[in-house]
Amino acid sequence: MRFWLIALGVIILDQLSKWAIKTYLVVGQSVPLAKGFLSLTYVQNQGAAFGMLQGKTIFLLICAVTVLATVIIMNWRRSLPPAWQALTGLVAGGAAGNLIDRLGQGYVVDFLDLGWWPVFNVADSALCCAIVFILILSLREGTDEVFHG
Repeated sequence: MRFWLIALGVIILDQLSKWAIKTYLVVGQSVPLAKGFLSLTYVQNQGAAFGMLQGKTIFLLICAVTVLATVIIMNWRRSLPPAWQALTGLVAGGAAGNLIDRLGQGYVVDFLDLGWWPVFNVADSALCCAIVFILILSLREGTDEVFHG
C-alpha cells in the first residue's frame, strides 16, 4: 500500500505543479523565488535528464514504461520492506509523472531552476532522490534479502 500511496502522491504533486507552471508562465519565463538560489523557469524538455537524448521520445517512452513495469512487478510479487516500498514508489511516481507529459505533449515540463543546475521538476526530484537512497541501501544492506527474500 505504501508503494501505491507514494507513487500516486508524486504523480499528483508533479502534475499539479506542471499545470500551474503552464497556466501562469510562458515558455522561457523565469520568476525568482529566492534570489540567487531558486527560480521558477518554464522549460519544455524533449530529452531526458539534463537535456540529454533530445528528440528520442520513443526511446524515453520505452524506458519509462520498462521502469514502471519493473517496480510495479517487484511490489506485486513480493512484500518489500517499508523503505524499499517507499523508494520504489518514488521511482514509479517520477517515471509516471514524466511519462504522462511525454504521452500528452511530446515533452516534459521542467521548472525548478537553481541557476547552476539544469532545470528539473518534481518527478525528476523523486527519481533522483530515490536512486541515491536505493544505492545507499543497496551498499549498506545488500540486495539479496530484498530481491531474493
